Amino acid sequence: MEQLPKDSTLIRRYLQGEEQALELLINRHSQRIYSFIFSKVCDRDITEDIFQETFIKVIRTLRKGKYNEEGKFVPWVMRIAQNLVIDHFRKNGRMPKFEGTDDFNIFSVLGDSSLNAERQIIKDQVEQDVRALIEELPDDQRQVLIMRMYKDMSFKEIAETTGVSINTALGRMRYAIINMRKIIEKNKIILTN
Repeated sequence: MEQLPKDSTLIRRYLQGEEQALELLINRHSQRIYSFIFSKVCDRDITEDIFQETFIKVIRTLRKGKYNEEGKFVPWVMRIAQNLVIDHFRKNGRMPKFEGTDDFNIFSVLGDSSLNAERQIIKDQVEQDVRALIEELPDDQRQVLIMRMYKDMSFKEIAETTGVSINTALGRMRYAIINMRKIIEKNKIILTN
């Protein structure tokens, strides 16, 4: 029985000009990737669009010579598909956006444990976005915010740990929230749940 060529072999052959190698590669994994996308969007037309867009990105990346994840072709394609699914949900406003209210409720999305697969993807992306926002804060504000939101410490405990007054800890938290909102607006970040 003839052994099928590995994904990496097919990629190399495609990059050497053998168009058929890419066709083999796509056919080999199309069912899995299509099913993955469909399980998130539950709509055949949208799945078809995202599926096509996924492979357009794959082809462009391969042609630019920017693919270097030897042996990890399927996870790489799945990541592209997942990002396109997230883009789809964000673009179509299927998930509510957080508005600039007085409550800092970006974190409310992080605590919801009854998430379906579609929302889990978006939850993971929001967590990544929030972590990136927190990294942009000044050290003292970042420290208070992490203690309060992730370690569930009271402002009294934060004040004792950091050696400042409760009012200073409250002020730092307030400025952390204000600064995160400014970063969100400046970079036009959409945090969805």
